[in-house]
Amino acid sequence: MLHYGMDTASASADNQTEPGPLRYRAVGDSALLVEYGPVIAPAINQQVRALLAALDAAPPAGLRDLVPAYRTLLIRYDPTVITHAELLDRVRALEDASHAAAPPGRVVTVPVCYGGEYGPDLADVAAQTGLTTEEVVARHSAGHYPVYFLGFAPGFPYLGGLDASLATPRLPQPRPVVPAGAVGIGGEQTGIYSLTTPGGWRIIGRTPVRLYDPTAAEPFLLRAGDEVQFRPVT
Repeated sequence: MLHYGMDTASASADNQTEPGPLRYRAVGDSALLVEYGPVIAPAINQQVRALLAALDAAPPAGLRDLVPAYRTLLIRYDPTVITHAELLDRVRALEDASHAAAPPGRVVTVPVCYGGEYGPDLADVAAQTGLTTEEVVARHSAGHYPVYFLGFAPGFPYLGGLDASLATPRLPQPRPVVPAGAVGIGGEQTGIYSLTTPGGWRIIGRTPVRLYDPTAAEPFLLRAGDEVQFRPVT
């Protein structure tokens, strides 16, 4: 299934180590939202992915789609095939699976040309953080960034793990065009633009790697649970 979502939380990333209690919410008449803790954290996202894997492995009748995000899993279903109560019973029966370890992800190295025409905001990020451009590149490329989920645009990874010293506000006025492959910082997050779109993140570099290819058998380079490591290139 295509696992592609969006989520919000009330606190910053990577600051909680234990998942919270499950909460179940009806979303209209054909979706169930399974919600873990109120913050973004690796342990919580692992539980989301574990439940996702359990439902993928044994999908109930009427299942239409599974949409993971930072701390939630949206389960879309056909109410003419399975009722909300029946689906809820099925999901609750998988709670033990949701506390198991999530499937291991891959480590994906992404080459990045930092600065210059490919990273027009690198000097601005350095000025706002009190670092040199070389220090920004060194700290950004030293990180290990878990892929929480894909969203915003096809193949766009929502990454955790940004060094707190690199956090920089978004641009006051978004650019109308940000090229595919642009690597940026927006607040406490970093990410890679998978398509040419408008965007307000501060662009510090660009990768030649294609994150989304609709003609490929596997159109997305990254998946939830992977880890991204950036490698500076000229």
